[in-house]
Amino acid sequence: MYDAFLNGKDNYEVDREVVRSVRKAVPEVPDLAVENRAFLIRTCRFLAGRTGVTQYLDCGSGLPTAENTHHVVQRVNPDSRVVYVDNDPAVLAHGRALLEENENTVLVSEDIFEPEKLLQNDLVRSKLDWNEPIALLHMGTLHHCTDEDTRSRKDIMRAYIDALPSGSYVAISHFLDPEDEHSQVARKMEYMFLHSTMGSGTFSTRAELQELFHGLEMVPPGLVPCSDWWPDGPQLKEKSAAQRCIAGGVARKS
Repeated sequence: MYDAFLNGKDNYEVDREVVRSVRKAVPEVPDLAVENRAFLIRTCRFLAGRTGVTQYLDCGSGLPTAENTHHVVQRVNPDSRVVYVDNDPAVLAHGRALLEENENTVLVSEDIFEPEKLLQNDLVRSKLDWNEPIALLHMGTLHHCTDEDTRSRKDIMRAYIDALPSGSYVAISHFLDPEDEHSQVARKMEYMFLHSTMGSGTFSTRAELQELFHGLEMVPPGLVPCSDWWPDGPQLKEKSAAQRCIAGGVARKS
């Protein structure tokens, strides 16, 4: 789906149909995907270049094409190990072929909303050293946790955080209800997502999202719109409403 919003090549007609229908209601909706991807890249540069972390668990990664986690962190440190997790059969087949010659990167088939099972996966256990810090990435994933799921996003993240070694980092991006004049746009996008074939995409308040980092120390500037998290340069034009409706943050486990 995100690839379709980014006008990429690795998506399906059903994805493109959702994009077309949502864009009719909110033309700037692709900004959600653009800001999400830009936040991922900046976060990976920060983690690889500033924290010394060399292990990454990227949940719900989609296809590891274009500029993705392993490209960024292995450019800084070629020995960095990356475990991507997804359970889409097309992603698994295509992604594993793309990563075949990269011995430090693997793609694992698991449900990212079942952390206990995921964390016991043999590849996840063997590829990552669980006595050393790990960076856990949940980029644009948790807003797809629906009412039909058996546990809350907060409980899911607590299970992940409890399992991480001391010194680990957690990075999350999530659809945001800014609780201001842009909330109407957030709710319009949410309605379109929930009533499309995508069937998920919940916009949450800042307070609700802050709970996902329970017990962690936020890295400045904290939980903010993705475009405000250590941007690459000055904001040269007014932000669109959609840009204000996706937030991100990075935190450390002491």
